[in-house]
Amino acid sequence: AFAFGMVAQHEQQHDETMLATHQLRAGAPVLDAPPPPPGARLPAAEVLVPGGPFTMGTSTEPWALDNERPAHEVDVAPFFIDTAAVTNGAYRAFIDAGGYDQPRWWSAKGWAHRQESELTAPQFWEREAGSCWRLRFGVREEVPSHEPVMHVSFYEAQAYASWAGKRLPTEAEWEKTARWDPVTGRSRRYPWGDEDPAPEHANLGQHHLRPAEAGAYPRGSSPLGVHQLIGDVWEWTSSDFRGYPGFTVFPYPEYSLVFFGSSFKVLRGGSFGSDPVAARGTFRNWDFPIRRQIFAGFRCARDPLPGEVD
Repeated sequence: AFAFGMVAQHEQQHDETMLATHQLRAGAPVLDAPPPPPGARLPAAEVLVPGGPFTMGTSTEPWALDNERPAHEVDVAPFFIDTAAVTNGAYRAFIDAGGYDQPRWWSAKGWAHRQESELTAPQFWEREAGSCWRLRFGVREEVPSHEPVMHVSFYEAQAYASWAGKRLPTEAEWEKTARWDPVTGRSRRYPWGDEDPAPEHANLGQHHLRPAEAGAYPRGSSPLGVHQLIGDVWEWTSSDFRGYPGFTVFPYPEYSLVFFGSSFKVLRGGSFGSDPVAARGTFRNWDFPIRRQIFAGFRCARDPLPGEVD
């Protein structure tokens, strides 16, 4: 039975890949969809996630893949994390401040890649007469300031976070934010609880061919008030893709094992192109740090300053 479920999930992952291929194609638009719900101002830009242990991964989710298993306890130090993904408007401020021209914000590998690939903005962006424009499935439109930025590589996300005085969250920090219930201490299946995703929870399933603005899905927020951890854009983390303690290959090594190591970075949360069956709180995606055509963005985290945490 698991093999059939795995095939179904894998097919849905290929559906997202095909949607990304539509984004790469030239020519007139051939896709259309209604817009997502409007956003809303969030009460805080970041929240504190208390330190302490939580249960990461799963041993009970029936369709969880081998790289999500087994459940294990991870002790995470306290940290702050953004309540929303970094927006286009915020990312444009990084560009306008010369972020792509200053190696001090970039890692050595990131700066080398930025120079070699001549990166100056997210993929599909262009600047004209003081405005930023993008191509989205063949439609040329002004970049919407309040949507999450997407089509950025890990290196670009890392450089922005450095410029902003922050960093990318680790994979464990991301999952604790998304699943940990501070009242019970239990890890939920999703930020909103254990029930499967519904349209009011998250932007999934290709119903809207774009990310939603911050605050568009209040019923999908976590207990700590972090929004849109599931759907909209995949979120880069700082972690390499590796197996959990006690990892066991199932049903074949080519699904996960051969990709373990420092060559791939972990992304979490799914995107508007992801099917709900492949967007649970434990689901792990991974890709090369240079990848940009996927529907990937990020949110920032930071360590507490002295005196911020009792």
